[in-house]
Amino acid sequence: MCGFVGFFGGEVANNRELADATLVAMGKEISARGPDSSGAWCASDDAIGMSHRRLSILDLSPAGHQPMLSKSSRYVIAYNGEIYNHLDLRAQLEGEFGPIVWRGSSDTETLLACIEYWGVHDTVLQLVGMFAFSLWDNERKVLTLVRDRIGEKPLYYGWHGTGHNRVFLFGSDLKAFKAYPKFNPIVNRNALCLFLRHNCIPSPYCIYEDFHKLDPGCYLSISINQITPEVVCYWDAASLVLNGLNNPFKGNFTEISDILESKIIKAINRQSISDVPLGTFLSGGIDSSVITALLQSQSSKPVKTFTIGFEESEFDESSYAKAIAKHLHTDHTEFIVTAAEAQSVIPKLPSIYDEPFSDSSQIPTFLISRVASKYVTVSLSGDGGDEIFGGYNRYLWGPALWS
Repeated sequence: MCGFVGFFGGEVANNRELADATLVAMGKEISARGPDSSGAWCASDDAIGMSHRRLSILDLSPAGHQPMLSKSSRYVIAYNGEIYNHLDLRAQLEGEFGPIVWRGSSDTETLLACIEYWGVHDTVLQLVGMFAFSLWDNERKVLTLVRDRIGEKPLYYGWHGTGHNRVFLFGSDLKAFKAYPKFNPIVNRNALCLFLRHNCIPSPYCIYEDFHKLDPGCYLSISINQITPEVVCYWDAASLVLNGLNNPFKGNFTEISDILESKIIKAINRQSISDVPLGTFLSGGIDSSVITALLQSQSSKPVKTFTIGFEESEFDESSYAKAIAKHLHTDHTEFIVTAAEAQSVIPKLPSIYDEPFSDSSQIPTFLISRVASKYVTVSLSGDGGDEIFGGYNRYLWGPALWS
């Protein structure tokens, strides 16, 4: 999963010993995001520091260590996510600029190289993946924060404190900010109202006053000379939908099905490039079953699949997952949850999640992740299927309510 946190400005940055200790403390707060290694980088002259926790997926060697400096030392990056087309981007760079001597095989190094050659804006337009990162430009003295198109990876930011203590904090988790000296957050009551209305706190709002979530498909820049963040939207779903409506596909059902299958297979192949064990969360529903089936069709070994079941029959769907696993001949693990086990997770939720949200699946998601982590490091899931293909009940109820 990985995670990062950092500060820009403020008195702490001027004291190198205190700055280093603060970065280590902030990094420890998000150690669950990256248990494999940790790193910190600070430039006191520029009042900037970053801390990173790593979960190694691509390039398990120290060559993937973060925060990472670019080859020219102009850029420093702390990054969370995975760039699925990073090998294609390497080939594209070498096609344009000639052979490049790579230090390792991490997608972090690829991302830095793309930024060095193309710049931030042109790079993010070509990235395929889930990502959030902070980038410091040593030449222009500019901090840039970037979030992926759909907002799969979290990214919080905001100014805090007053006078000499005023500091710009940014990172993957709000809990990391608590390790910054004299951090004193105030609950944003307007955001609390949004939570009660929407069951979550939507971007760009945040549970803390003066803090925000960077909107999906956006990046922001900030510097000592420009303390108000400048936000640029490089991609938005509405434009994509409008373009699709204005240019509908003319093919028949068979052609649509074939194209869809090839696109899903391509996505699965990209997302299953890993230097660590990989599996799938299998619920027995259409989306996770399709992903598991296509992943198994591309694999010579049984795919490791994981399912959560419940003792209460009205909530238990594990039989469907078991039938799919049997049909596909996967290496299946089933975990039946008792009411007591589910309840035992509730006290842990405030430390697992930064903001309140009312998704009833958060408890079983935690439990199945805990089980799967004993066997694999990466798991594919069916998230997004119901959103794209209209699988929720509200899509069925909509026409009835409309009439």
